[in-house]
Amino acid sequence: MAADNVQTFTDGNFETTVLKAGGPVLVDFWAEWCGPCKRLAPTIDQLAGEYAGKVTIGKLNVDDNPDTAFKFQIRGIPAVLLFKGGKVVEQVVGLAPKEEFKKAIDKHL
Repeated sequence: MAADNVQTFTDGNFETTVLKAGGPVLVDFWAEWCGPCKRLAPTIDQLAGEYAGKVTIGKLNVDDNPDTAFKFQIRGIPAVLLFKGGKVVEQVVGLAPKEEFKKAIDKHL
């Protein structure tokens, strides 16, 4: 499903891999039943390839990891949050073009 450089985030590893990460982390909140999430997946895979080594990119299944989704008030998916220094610095909700994600990421590199 995901490219080699797209990580899988969970309630269990979120604090360590996202909130305590040294650099920016892009998190795609998604679910198996979500059509727009599936259409966004190739974009997330492409971004992971383009930003490899600069930005950690991964996905969090909201059905399997409800605690993290609740903590960040994820009400609609897909929701993509960019974290830096343990805080949300950018947020894109819904299906958006790749350029919108690149703009958000580039601001924080």
